Amino acid sequence: MTPLGLLAVGEKAEVVETRMEELVSACSKCKCDRSGCVSRIEDMGLRPGKTIEILNNHRAQGVLLVKVDESRIAMNRGMAMKIMVRRKDG
Repeated sequence: MTPLGLLAVGEKAEVVETRMEELVSACSKCKCDRSGCVSRIEDMGLRPGKTIEILNNHRAQGVLLVKVDESRIAMNRGMAMKIMVRRKDG
């Protein structure tokens, strides 16, 4: 398994898990309702078994753009590093 934030542009992967405990912990730093990040990930369709494609990975800016189904989703690197994926061949 690899964190989503480490994938390169054009790579496809399957979501394996989200590190929920780490996401809830991160919420305390951003002062949201402690479940906001977890709910947001699920609302975006980033659930185990979903295939994603990296459209852009601005490491210097800390932003990723991914494609899930027919949606494009932008997220910060901190959140992306807590989503574990398995690279797909081809």
